[in-house]
Amino acid sequence: MRTRPSARAGQYTALLAYLIFLAFPFLWLLSTAFKPPRELGSLHPTWIPRHPTLANFRQAFDEQPLLHAALNSLLAALGAAVIAVLIATPMAYVMARHRTRLARAASGWVVVSQAFPFVLIIIPLFLVLKRLRLIDSLAGLTLVYVVWSLPFALWMLVGYVRAVPVELEEAAAVDGAGRLRTLVSVTAPLLAPGIAATALFAFITAWNEFFFALVLLKSPGNRTLPVVLTHFIGAEGVADLGPLAAAAFLATLPSLVVFALLQRRITGGLTAGAVKS
Repeated sequence: MRTRPSARAGQYTALLAYLIFLAFPFLWLLSTAFKPPRELGSLHPTWIPRHPTLANFRQAFDEQPLLHAALNSLLAALGAAVIAVLIATPMAYVMARHRTRLARAASGWVVVSQAFPFVLIIIPLFLVLKRLRLIDSLAGLTLVYVVWSLPFALWMLVGYVRAVPVELEEAAAVDGAGRLRTLVSVTAPLLAPGIAATALFAFITAWNEFFFALVLLKSPGNRTLPVVLTHFIGAEGVADLGPLAAAAFLATLPSLVVFALLQRRITGGLTAGAVKS
């Protein structure tokens, strides 16, 4: 069926409005980062700074260890994404190929676990990490991120595995390949777009996470970037708006760069996970 011109125009209008809605916070953040203090306090704010300056960026780096905090966030996020994908891929394969009662119960538990709020688990989680002597360490924080992102990663990868034709695995079995060889040589390459999409979501979730990092990390040298950003807000709740916007703008760049680099694989992965063979 052909779409009417009026309906197509309405679709494009709605899409444009949605894009503006998504881009507004980032564009306003970018504008604020380059404004001098006089323009930040103006009663008539403008989109484009009249006198753009880099002073906010210099002040942000002088006041807080942004590079060190970014490195901590990068290590924790990359570690969580890699470990979560390595664990979730074989688990998703088993759940997708062997649809037993246990597999259905595990799938239900994955969905239910996403409804648990952070506050509900932070106390037992803190006690477990304390017993393991992982409080105030990037290793402990990475472990928490793995556990937290694993259900979502597993849920995504199950759909991708089901999109891979079973006939390919049966042909590999006829040629003498075992389960592990089939998973590594046949299924895993076809899952590459889905694995890339899952790893990206796990990375972004860990990169932007604030609550666990605030509770579990105490030493200044172990703090992640979201925690350091809160230090631009004074004791009375007054924010140093220029440096805060500059630091927040820099904090969004890594996830945008990773998303741009993996855009094609992510699109293919999302499409593959939504289609059944």
